[in-house]
Amino acid sequence: MKPPPFAYHAPRSVEEALTLLAALDGAKVLAGGQSLVPLLNMRLAEPEALIDIGRIPGLDVLEVADGHVRIGAGVTHERLRRDDAVAAVQPLLRRALDLVAHPVIRNRGTTVGSVVHADPAAEMPAVVALLGGTLEVASVRGRRSIEAADLVRGPLESDVAPDELALELRVPVAAPGTGSAFVELSRRHGDYALAGVATEVAVDGGRIVGARATFIGVGTGTAVLDLSPAVAGRDAADLDVVDVAGAVAGFVEPQDDVHADAAYRRHLAGVLAGRAVRAAAADALARAGAGVR
Repeated sequence: MKPPPFAYHAPRSVEEALTLLAALDGAKVLAGGQSLVPLLNMRLAEPEALIDIGRIPGLDVLEVADGHVRIGAGVTHERLRRDDAVAAVQPLLRRALDLVAHPVIRNRGTTVGSVVHADPAAEMPAVVALLGGTLEVASVRGRRSIEAADLVRGPLESDVAPDELALELRVPVAAPGTGSAFVELSRRHGDYALAGVATEVAVDGGRIVGARATFIGVGTGTAVLDLSPAVAGRDAADLDVVDVAGAVAGFVEPQDDVHADAAYRRHLAGVLAGRAVRAAAADALARAGAGVR
């Protein structure tokens, strides 16, 4: 299918883009287009105008500064995934991006765009929620910061207003003594996951002192589950089996669909969460052994 007719604008500055967003009802921002363009082609979205921000200088910032990773609105998934300086201070970003779609998608799609799109099956909104990221947005009314806990309102609905432009995402670097993991199961690599889980585990003196998780594909949005009661005090180096299924089963809210029924997804979420906790604990120990603080 072909998209419906729309007006096309390519502003050369943030200010010009904000003026267009304020003046045009029903306009959509185009960055990488890997979420928006399919919606247009299937006519699930029919904006009157597209505002292409690809030519605006300054939106491609990617740096580690002041204890955060700064990710501009123009930074693609693949550029973020390949950045060794970022991976060294916040490895979960690369681990999640390794699972995002396929190279052709990652080379065009932007991480900020994925977060704003708020797809409940996407990896990056869950990761940002788990890590406590902050999204900077602007409009002709001014600028504001949206904390991760307030960013996603529902499926495909973020707190970014129609006249606001997302400028950059800030994600904290990994705290001392923490490790992370992202585990998911899909029919083929790059497909949307039947279920997936991102975890961050804190270790002190070789024992787990805290664990948190977010899920994709099982109806939790970007809510964060505290797994500490199930694993705190355990030896981080001796986690052959981690039983968190009970905590996960009471948290996730999967639904039946053509790919899997709710009971299977619920079971899968518990199994994957256990694997992710083990992997994150091992990561915490490895980072400590390598002198990463």
